[in-house]
Amino acid sequence: MASIYDDFSRYFDEAAQFSDMDRGLLEQVKTCNNMYHMSFPVENEAGEIEVIEAYRAQHSHHRLPTKGGIRYSTMVDADEVKGLAALMTFKCAIVDVPFGGAKGGVCIDPYQRSPEFVERVTRRLVIELDHHSFIGPSIDVPAPDYGTGEREMAWIADTYRTLNPHDIDHFGCVTGKPLTLHGIPGRREATGLGVFHGIINCLSDPEAGHNLSPGLDGKRVIVQGLGNVGYHAARELSDHGARIVGIAEHDAGLYDANGLDMEAIAQHRWEHGGIAAFPAGQVFANSQETLEQPCDILVPAALEHQLTVDNADRIQAEVIAEAANAPTTPDADRILRDRGITLIPDLYLNAGGVTVSYFEWLKNLSHVSFDRMLVGAADMQSRRMLDTMQAITGNALPLHERAMLERGPTEIDIVNNSLAKTMGESYERISTLRRERGLPDLRTAAYLYSLELVAQSYVELGFFP
Repeated sequence: MASIYDDFSRYFDEAAQFSDMDRGLLEQVKTCNNMYHMSFPVENEAGEIEVIEAYRAQHSHHRLPTKGGIRYSTMVDADEVKGLAALMTFKCAIVDVPFGGAKGGVCIDPYQRSPEFVERVTRRLVIELDHHSFIGPSIDVPAPDYGTGEREMAWIADTYRTLNPHDIDHFGCVTGKPLTLHGIPGRREATGLGVFHGIINCLSDPEAGHNLSPGLDGKRVIVQGLGNVGYHAARELSDHGARIVGIAEHDAGLYDANGLDMEAIAQHRWEHGGIAAFPAGQVFANSQETLEQPCDILVPAALEHQLTVDNADRIQAEVIAEAANAPTTPDADRILRDRGITLIPDLYLNAGGVTVSYFEWLKNLSHVSFDRMLVGAADMQSRRMLDTMQAITGNALPLHERAMLERGPTEIDIVNNSLAKTMGESYERISTLRRERGLPDLRTAAYLYSLELVAQSYVELGFFP
């Protein structure tokens, strides 16, 4: 089966046909700059030495630091990490954050190992990365991915700080940290919330190619994967009027045209490790069949290569929102496009995570929270406005209402508003490029926008004439 990097290369080459930029320059944009393959010993649960395989790819150094998650999975290999790093370069370009793309992977199953073993692996990984200058606030900044979360990011930050005691920006070496270790509110749900905003933007675009009306009221949604991304995306979609009619998980799929109780299913999954026994709707032992049921919006938010030539002809959605990385193979993409189905590409749609990671990185480098700098000025401006209105009208607001209106934005308000603005502006850029250049779809537009932006950065840095 083709790798994620193979998929990336095909999509890249298709988009590059629409560019007049030098072929050699575009080849540099496509190529992965650095790949570090590590093998290091760690004591396992039985007290024996186990050799761990790990990877870190830095796809592009046109901007520094490089940025990208670390996943823990027995399926990790060099091609997967290299492909995901390339996607990160293009995601950062689309949402205009000053990072090159990177990605990391460790070949363990964290769900089958003790927390103590996972901690030893994580801390040893940081030692390896630091020794070879593959981590640091100005070098390479990891983040959570599949199989990792705030716990692992805390271990990374602590180990890096121990190895670099004189680096006052040490907490900027990683994002996705707990709030108590200078993380940022909203990071956990950022990718899913970005998916929500991306869908809203596409539904509001009359030239996106779908037949759906703007807004989410009554829209039927199928979500594959109730992990961090899928859960938060489904919750936002549901809260804004969509009807979750299908949920696919690793053990089974559920479908009910009248709607499912997403929160109850998520709670059941948390308690039982799956959803097969949940008493609702039609149950599919093969969860892939859930993706083929009637809906308006299909949200693959699990693993790569879920939409292939084997099922592309049976998909019944108007819009496919790629919340996961590389969920659609290039051959399936062509089939779906020919059928008139609109795809919102992954390198735009799930860029909410790196966007909010950028905010966290800035917060760590500045050593101050955003609301601490802004809230006082906002409070004062609101008070002046309310005082002026009261003087003009002669009417005073009740004290509790006035207090609510005077309150300046909290840090989570700033993060969420900035994320929504970023996703809106980014969609407008690729949608406009699609119209102006006569491109076949949003994916081609996203790739073309990114590759030309990265290429121009290389030119401006003086690497190419």
